[in-house]
Amino acid sequence: MSHLSRATEILTNLIAFPTVSSDSNLALIDYAAELLSGHSARLQVTKDGSGAKANLFASIGPDVDGGIVLSGHTDVVPVVGQEWTTDPFQLRQQDGLIFGRGACDMKGFIACALAMAPGFAAAELKKPIHFALTYDEETGCLGAPVMLAGLEESGIRPAVAIIGEPTEMRIIEGHKGCYEYTTEFTGLEGHGSLPDQAVNAVEYATRYISRLMELREDVKSTAPEGSRFDPPWTTLQIGRIAGGIAHNIIAKQCTVDWEMRPVQAADATYIKSEIADHVNDVLLPAMRAIYENADITTQVIGEVEGLEPVEGSQAYRIVSELTGRNTADVVSFGTEAGLFQNAGISTVVCGPGSIEQAHKPDEFVALDQLQACLDMQEKLLVKLTG
Repeated sequence: MSHLSRATEILTNLIAFPTVSSDSNLALIDYAAELLSGHSARLQVTKDGSGAKANLFASIGPDVDGGIVLSGHTDVVPVVGQEWTTDPFQLRQQDGLIFGRGACDMKGFIACALAMAPGFAAAELKKPIHFALTYDEETGCLGAPVMLAGLEESGIRPAVAIIGEPTEMRIIEGHKGCYEYTTEFTGLEGHGSLPDQAVNAVEYATRYISRLMELREDVKSTAPEGSRFDPPWTTLQIGRIAGGIAHNIIAKQCTVDWEMRPVQAADATYIKSEIADHVNDVLLPAMRAIYENADITTQVIGEVEGLEPVEGSQAYRIVSELTGRNTADVVSFGTEAGLFQNAGISTVVCGPGSIEQAHKPDEFVALDQLQACLDMQEKLLVKLTG
């Protein structure tokens, strides 16, 4: 059986697991673990607090430092409200395309990696090949930090990671981060005719937003010289504001959902520090001068690290050699790559399919893209045997 036929067979099974982020991925993890353990892989499973979600990290080859990680997330976005031609959790192949939820984002890459496992196991590898399957990437990259913490605790130190998000097999060396927050304002309800005797949560929320808008302008001037992002600077925007119950009632509660997409970690640090100072030094003292129990709290929904381009990185050199591509790009969408990079692993993003198909009804990946991914991994096998 060819590697492509085997990858398609595995992808059929992977798509059949409805691993929407809100649901468990354990059945898929068990399936992948069984495949890899059959090829003498060393397995490490890490779970979330509920035990319903799991990461799988597997290694084939010598138990030494270094080696290369092939990484993909197992969760997919929901299909509710989308108009699919056929069952989204049943693979359909037509005109050189494979349809199904996750076919592109990113079970196609995982299928290729698992299809290559027997070849890696049969070879005399000089360095290990690692397989990383994570949970909850789509809802804030919650699984990868748990997995990476497990690797550090176990003393497993890979050198390079290839994150197989759909890039049409282009090498991606950078993307912005995505930090999402919900800030809650608690004031003191009152009659609209007596504003001085109440604390209007909506009004303090607007003051908070105004400060965020000032900070947004500040970081425009700190964009790295020659930044290739569009726009080239860190962005910040307000996604939702909700508060109050009537025209003539001073609002007790208000909620602000906001996000920023930093081009560099320093911008995120600056914004978080400045807005925290504004809350502690300006807003809260004014609110508590009237009502001592007034409060402002911020919940971190997700802080997905950006991938910062590194001149001549080891990951870029290797993937350039494997794919024959001598250029690298940056993209606007986020991945788990920055988390691997921050763990000291040289990282790029490169995988089959187009991001334009991700999250859409009738999501698909082309067979020639899967073959290109397999070609890269076949060359990787040769490289790891020296």
